[in-house]
Amino acid sequence: MASSTLIKWFAGLAFSSLGAAAFAQSGAAGGANSSGADGLEHCAETLGTIAVVENQNEPWWADYYRRYPRLGSTVPVLRMMIQQTNCFVVVERGRAMNNMMGERALQESGEMRSGSNFGKGQIVAADYTLNPSIQFSDKTGGLGGAIGGLLGSKNRNLGILAGGLKKNEASTTLIAIDNRSGVQLAAAVGSAKKFDFSLGTGLFGGSAAGALGGYTKTPEGKVIVAAFADSLNQMIGALKNYRAQTVEGGLGKGGRLGVGE
Repeated sequence: MASSTLIKWFAGLAFSSLGAAAFAQSGAAGGANSSGADGLEHCAETLGTIAVVENQNEPWWADYYRRYPRLGSTVPVLRMMIQQTNCFVVVERGRAMNNMMGERALQESGEMRSGSNFGKGQIVAADYTLNPSIQFSDKTGGLGGAIGGLLGSKNRNLGILAGGLKKNEASTTLIAIDNRSGVQLAAAVGSAKKFDFSLGTGLFGGSAAGALGGYTKTPEGKVIVAAFADSLNQMIGALKNYRAQTVEGGLGKGGRLGVGE
């Protein structure tokens, strides 16, 4: 096979992989209505209220922030996706709680207008807490590395082309906890991957380089969001068929695994 034919074949293979690249979740949600929720599971009825709590003291957060410091917290996009599914009503338990309590403090100070109605007994309880985490897989050569090793010594251009195909992967975990009992209700793992097709400098010139360049800059955040969407879909699928676990004698009353004296 001629070098030019090999280059075209390999580029076509890379483009086909990019066609299945991870997507970035976008859209909006207002009450039970949403837009841009393609690819997400949907519930006809909500299952309760939920708060999303991101534990930034866990090791995964340090790794995430080191890699992508500009992406910031995962909570906002998770909250949007959850509301888009209509499976839960999302309640605030993050920094905005300070503003909520600040309004109540103003009410108690007497500085608010009469009838502002920020009295006690109005904050909605969170039935459940959702705890996210991310696990990363470093870039690997994959198919590109294999082809680079096979052809790189014979054809410099093909070696550079093959070496430029790198796979990025991320796995995400979502854990749902019942706030009243502390019981874990569900756990789900999702994953996503994308391909960066990055050409070495000097490989192609002119219009060819410009045409390929559009496929080389997929934001890392798209992989993470797609992985969370996968986790959320997996969890919702399990919760739609939810059946509570039971222990003879009742939960937390000794269990059935006896111990010796």
